Amino acid sequence: MATHDTTLEYLTTTKIGEKGQLTVPQQFRRDLGLETGAPFAVLRLGDGLILLPEQQRFEHLCQQVSSSLTAAGVTSEDLLATLPEARNRVYPRHYEKKPSGSASRRRARSHRGK
Repeated sequence: MATHDTTLEYLTTTKIGEKGQLTVPQQFRRDLGLETGAPFAVLRLGDGLILLPEQQRFEHLCQQVSSSLTAAGVTSEDLLATLPEARNRVYPRHYEKKPSGSASRRRARSHRGK
């Protein structure tokens, strides 16, 4: 599992292959628990690139959200208490059948062309 070590460390030099692929050193992959196919975010910083495993980016986002909620005085219980009302607002918009206006739209389009 990845640690939250902030040490900057030179690992190695690598080359871009014919298909634009980079080889990540085995020890780095092993230390961070990265398997074949692990997703990475590619960030540009000036003339450089930062490769950030998606799991770390997700964990960082979770920490930011948690910090913001804590700073606003919102507890997990407060947040959970809002879910039923939020679900009642969102569910009908996305999952209940809406009256179909597609037939009238088709007729309007066919009459415009005549």
